[in-house]
Amino acid sequence: MDTALRVRIAFEEKNTLDKEVVSQLLHSSKLVNKLTKDFVNNPLFVVFRMMGLSEIPCAESLSYTQKMIDYANQKLATGQGFSCLGGVEEIVPCYNAMLFEAYCRLGLGESKEAQDALNWIKQFQLFKRNHTTTWQHKGICKHGGCLGKTPCYIGIGKTVRALITYSEFINHDDHEIENLINEGTDYLLMHKMFQQLSKPEPISKHITDITFPQSYFLSLSDLVYIAGKRKLMNDENCNSMKLLLKEKEVEENKWKIEYNYGYKGYVAFETRQKASEWISTLYPIWLSGT
Repeated sequence: MDTALRVRIAFEEKNTLDKEVVSQLLHSSKLVNKLTKDFVNNPLFVVFRMMGLSEIPCAESLSYTQKMIDYANQKLATGQGFSCLGGVEEIVPCYNAMLFEAYCRLGLGESKEAQDALNWIKQFQLFKRNHTTTWQHKGICKHGGCLGKTPCYIGIGKTVRALITYSEFINHDDHEIENLINEGTDYLLMHKMFQQLSKPEPISKHITDITFPQSYFLSLSDLVYIAGKRKLMNDENCNSMKLLLKEKEVEENKWKIEYNYGYKGYVAFETRQKASEWISTLYPIWLSGT
């Protein structure tokens, strides 16, 4: 087991590790070494590398992570939310949500940059059909209609996931966030988490694939995270996902990574050759409360 996963397990089980122990575990991690060995001056490289680093608790203590955060603050934070390519015009729901979640995991959920992203969600994100956003910039129209009459399902899923993470990491008293999570999860449940309304087929590419860490597409891992954290698995609308998880088991409570995204900056935590230690550890923890 990679030592970075040992840190994640302690975090998930709410066990406190000494800072010196955490530092030793991170610096001896082959995965951390892989995540920090190169850099490309490219916005999406930084997005995907931050997504990977943020899955490892205390990764913000690494000088490399601070370099990624500085880049994101300067090039991706716009004052109104996070942009995937830089500039307000390029703010879209999925990337704003993913970077917002990464900031929360890296201890920056209360930073101005994260709060700007949260405010964008509150003001402009749609969680149901036949509504209109007041966001005027055209980036949301370039990628298949992020916030049209039928809002992008990926954007909704990523935003719900990010709000759940924010609620877990930040001690807050914001009823609006809880209402948005409920509205978003209701929409996901209406689709049986991954299916089209008109027929029982996947609503988007890779939505039934097991992958880790997350990328711009919505995956089964994102849906398991949402369902587990919100205790949704006993809802009848999660029955199809339960069956899917059972079908994908390689043995009891063990699953393989099925898809690894290929883009600069994205680092797959494991190969697809054998049962994934990260997934086989995290899925049961996430679902244990359901």
